[in-house]
Amino acid sequence: MKGLGWKVGLLAAVVLLFTYLSVGNFVSKEDRIQSDFWKDDGLRLGLDLQGGIHWVVGVEIDDAIQHELEFTRDGMRETLASEGVPESNVTVDGSELVFQVNTPAQAQAVRDAGGETFVLRESSASDSEIRYALTEAWTQEIRERTMAQVLEVLRRRINDPRTGIPESVVTRQGSDRVLVQIPGGQIDRGRARELLKSTGFLEFKIVLDRAGSPEELMGRYPDGLQAETELVTEKDPESDVVVAAYLVRSSADITGDYLDDARLNYDQQQRAVVDFRFNPEGGRLFGEITEANVGEMLAIILDKNVYSAPVIRGRITTQGQITGRFTPQEAANLAVVLRAGSLAVPVVIEEERTVGPTLGADSIRAGIKASMVGLALILVFAMAYYRGAGVYASLGLLVNISMLIGIMSLFEATLTLPGIAGLVLTVGMAVDANVIIFERIREELRQGKTPRAAIAAGFNRATLTVLDANVTTLITALILFEFGTGPIKGFAVTLSIGILTSVFSALVFTRALFMIYPGQRTVPQLSI
Repeated sequence: MKGLGWKVGLLAAVVLLFTYLSVGNFVSKEDRIQSDFWKDDGLRLGLDLQGGIHWVVGVEIDDAIQHELEFTRDGMRETLASEGVPESNVTVDGSELVFQVNTPAQAQAVRDAGGETFVLRESSASDSEIRYALTEAWTQEIRERTMAQVLEVLRRRINDPRTGIPESVVTRQGSDRVLVQIPGGQIDRGRARELLKSTGFLEFKIVLDRAGSPEELMGRYPDGLQAETELVTEKDPESDVVVAAYLVRSSADITGDYLDDARLNYDQQQRAVVDFRFNPEGGRLFGEITEANVGEMLAIILDKNVYSAPVIRGRITTQGQITGRFTPQEAANLAVVLRAGSLAVPVVIEEERTVGPTLGADSIRAGIKASMVGLALILVFAMAYYRGAGVYASLGLLVNISMLIGIMSLFEATLTLPGIAGLVLTVGMAVDANVIIFERIREELRQGKTPRAAIAAGFNRATLTVLDANVTTLITALILFEFGTGPIKGFAVTLSIGILTSVFSALVFTRALFMIYPGQRTVPQLSI
């Protein structure tokens, strides 16, 4: 009995801990069925229960095809230069790649360069002009690749652990749209919109010239800008007024593709800045660029807008800093965008609506009612059919529910409408393990064993059966969690935790009750 005491004490402490976590979710309000039914720092409610933001985001797939044509154009310019085809003779016209050729040899080289990616267009006017278009197969490949990248980037931005937007839904809808659902009360709508719409294309370019305004800068070049250069501006974020104009090369010296990390920080004057770190390859390239341009200005450009243009004082390798006229929140947003990576193409919010909590309140009320009714019926059945042992099963079921909610609260899991269904299902399945154990004990009693021996044999021989039945269900729940999205994951989370707590309550808690009574006592019969 001395060894039993500390086991029972430890078990009681675990049960009380999770009971405390479970009860701590409920708040005392006049109307308890509201979107704040649970505290924010415990069990969270999903979009379908507490409301939130619902967006359908359109992806500019045509821009991705245009980028592919421009990328191929640049590659073909280098390839065809050896055949005497000038760079200016290779251009993009809409959805076609156009080649101006002067000799049959050049024409043959262009035709050989098409490969399996392009199809020759019938619109080729003569031997001096050859037009290519992307094949249907390659166009579809670009579409799928672009959608996959957009989905991944948006998921990283919305579900970034430092933004505090857990369990948001970002999933594909149709061929060129993305569904985004963010539970309400967890993020500012304007901030979420900026996280979505910012392309996040970061470039570092050496400044060739600088002026206070675009007009002043253009005035220095009456014949137009030099080839392969462009004008970019820096704006005051509060007034949106241009404060400086820069002349830079069209192509970036290095891009944000080499970034390893970015985060909000503060300089010595307590101004918000963004510290960034390149990967080893990016650090090597950045070191070469800064070493070769000491004393020059380096423009840090995000989506064609200059954030800052510091003077290079020396060689910089893996770490750097972006300064600018932005608030701490804007710097934090920029860090999130940079960490998540750039979007392959722009996106636009095509549909926006707010999901109210009214339906969620009704769902919570109905879910609680269903759970209570199911629980009551199971308790009545267990105690009526198994008598004293049924009381143990009923206590185990109550502990099971308490631990389920407590564990979900501990890990700040999100409860969705399907999650409530999983909770109701767990209540129905929870007594199943006890039924297996009790029927095995009854069988042992019918064979003439004493109550103590029957209890021991019943638990020992039923353990593998209970584990087998629940492990297979757990595997199914884990598969649903891995491949499901949003509400399906909510159901899988609740079901997975419910299976674990059901097994614990049946094999550990209920057995502990039998160890307390009858325990080592010799009783004439067992109430089962």
